[in-house]
Amino acid sequence: MRRTSRVSVLVTVVALVAVAGCRGDSKPNDTSPRQSATAYTYGKCRITGQWSSFTLTPTTPGTLTVQTNLPSPGWWSGDSPETVDGGFEYCMAALIAHRTGLPRVTVTKVPFDALVAGRTDKFDIALAQISITDERKEVVAFSAPYFSSDIGVLAKKGSDVTAENIRLKRLGAATGQTGAAFLQEKISPGSPVALFPDTASLSAAVTSGQIDAAISDTAVVLTFAKQSAGALEVVGQYRTGEQYGALYPKSSTNVTTINQIIKQLQSDGSLNWLSQRWLGPAFGGDPSNVPYFTISSAFFT
Repeated sequence: MRRTSRVSVLVTVVALVAVAGCRGDSKPNDTSPRQSATAYTYGKCRITGQWSSFTLTPTTPGTLTVQTNLPSPGWWSGDSPETVDGGFEYCMAALIAHRTGLPRVTVTKVPFDALVAGRTDKFDIALAQISITDERKEVVAFSAPYFSSDIGVLAKKGSDVTAENIRLKRLGAATGQTGAAFLQEKISPGSPVALFPDTASLSAAVTSGQIDAAISDTAVVLTFAKQSAGALEVVGQYRTGEQYGALYPKSSTNVTTINQIIKQLQSDGSLNWLSQRWLGPAFGGDPSNVPYFTISSAFFT
């Protein structure tokens, strides 16, 4: 979600694991490539491509183990590993599993800051709207980018939060995300800001009035605004050019294989379809329509 982390803390990872596998949502008139069909389905995901066309050595035999941080509306449909059955990133993982001949996807929930600090293990791939940064590359490996996002500002509907007065407001961000670093280094350098353990609690802080505005990825805050039934809105965004990538353990031997699959998902239109199916409804609007805020160049280093 989309984050140049300046926070590396040692945490104890409490993993919640669930194996997802139920019905699919393929349509009878589906004209997308489908070279091979199997008896396996992955939640509500539409499965395309050839079964077992790539070879991968999974951490746990028979399943693709995916780490993420929940809840994450649009990206993961379900608030816990046990309930996830769709979403852009879940279905992206399902397509990777299908094309590597793995009949199941195992979802593991982990703290975001531990994930990007390279302090989690026993997984094949992590998908959690993770911005690719040089700092993170020192401890983890990344795929090629699969999504682009800027930094958005979430506030109560009708609130007086503007580019001109935002530094006078009570601002917050989620620990370990690039939004936190951007807030502390660019928007309010030297000023106290509130940090929250995840984006769900960050959004809740805006709703409760604990803070005036939340700073996080535009793609993330749009989903919380949509879920708020009109109580919240994304009042602006900052142009940062961030890109999301899949994350791997630094020692992973599957990087080349999964990167090839992700490139295939881009070229065959699968990722575009996932965006239309899951992110469009979750966002409730086009991110490019959110007005851009600017801040003085004096605050950039």
